[in-house]
Amino acid sequence: MSYDIDSAIRRIPHHPKPGILFYDLMPLFESPEGLAACVDGIAAWARPREVDLVLGAEARGFILGGAIARELGAGLACARKPGKLPYEVVRREYDLEYGTDVLEIHRDAIRPGQRVLVHDDLLATGGTAAAKCQLVEELGGVVAGIAFVVELTFLPGRARLGGHDVMSLVAYDTEDVGE
Repeated sequence: MSYDIDSAIRRIPHHPKPGILFYDLMPLFESPEGLAACVDGIAAWARPREVDLVLGAEARGFILGGAIARELGAGLACARKPGKLPYEVVRREYDLEYGTDVLEIHRDAIRPGQRVLVHDDLLATGGTAAAKCQLVEELGGVVAGIAFVVELTFLPGRARLGGHDVMSLVAYDTEDVGE
């Protein structure tokens, strides 16, 4: 089955501020066929990488993360905003396009040597994904690959990911907001 992921992504001009084109993946995820296309596409790419664990970040990274983990026969770890996890955490502050943020993960979520698929919905500047990779490596895990639904190739996200193996299902090379 072939599904056109691009056509299911809603574009919202001037959000969250003027000049920005927001790629809304929720209509894609609301479709059973769209959801399946994302999970199947990422899982097919990740399967040969022998993934033990999928790491998703709050909140959109959780949407596909569990389904991808299930498809791969892997576990799921979650990187959360500060104060959301009840046990000892490791934290990483990172830069966003419009400021900074912090992710935390349980100190025991990743065991040394585990092969981890870092996953998120969208690669833009790469700050969130780079922070997740740093958390994986700090806990002794191995970044087996980094997978996204969408990549904005006109931003430096891929370059910030330090030579890791990166894939995206859809890539956009412009932020033309149109009118």
